[in-house]
Amino acid sequence: MDLRKLKTLIDLVAESDIAELEVTEGESKVRIVKSSGTPQNQVVMMPQQPQTVMASAPAPAAAAAPVAAAPAEPEGHVVKSPMVGTFYRASAPGNPPFVEVGATVKQGDTLCIIEAMKLLNEIDADAAGVIKQILVENGQPVEFGQPLFVIG
Repeated sequence: MDLRKLKTLIDLVAESDIAELEVTEGESKVRIVKSSGTPQNQVVMMPQQPQTVMASAPAPAAAAAPVAAAPAEPEGHVVKSPMVGTFYRASAPGNPPFVEVGATVKQGDTLCIIEAMKLLNEIDADAAGVIKQILVENGQPVEFGQPLFVIG
C-alpha cells in the first residue's frame, strides 16, 4: 500500500466520526485507530495470510442526466478523480447537480461528490473556467486518475 493511500485513509478517519478503520489489500493489512485524547492517528502495517474479501453490492444509482461522450484527447483542463469510488453529480437524489455543461466555475468550487468507503468526498475545481464536458454518468464507479470534467 503506497503512502498516498495511507495519507488519504488517515485523513478520512480524522475527518469522520469513526474511531477505527482496518483495510486489507493483498497481503498487507492497515489498521488506523483515532486516539481519544490527541488528534494523532496510529497506523500499524503487518503481513497477513491472503484472505478472500467480499465487496458489498453497489448502491442504486440516482436518475442519470445526459452526459457528453469523452473524446480521445479533450481540449482544456481535465479534472481527474483523486480516488476510487462512486461519482455523484448532486449532494442528494433529487437535488440539482453541482455543475452543468456551460457553467462557469472558480477554483475551489464543488464539482461533484465521490463516495468512498461510505464517506462522501467533495471534489473541487482545481482551475477556473467553463465546464466543457462531464465525462462520467451519475452513480457510475470511478477509478483513481479517471477524467471527470473538462474545464475550458
